Amino acid sequence: MAKSKNHTAHNQTRKAHRNGIKKPKTNKYPSLKGVDPKFRRNARHAAMGTQKAVAAAKAAAASGQYTPLGQLVEGNLSCLSPLPL
Repeated sequence: MAKSKNHTAHNQTRKAHRNGIKKPKTNKYPSLKGVDPKFRRNARHAAMGTQKAVAAAKAAAASGQYTPLGQLVEGNLSCLSPLPL
């Protein structure tokens, strides 16, 4: 008796491409499961510090004490110079 055919890929690529070969969906923020605990702990504290800094900047802007960098007067750029003028 002759051996029978074990496998064929006939028609499989046509079937796969009828609906399109799609890339797997990726998350905007990948899971931190399995990440170094020390890194995760530090990232959490850094995020809290950033939130506090943003809140403080908003409060200062609301009270009129804060001037954004783009609104500085041209003659008052000495504070940005690394060397004394």
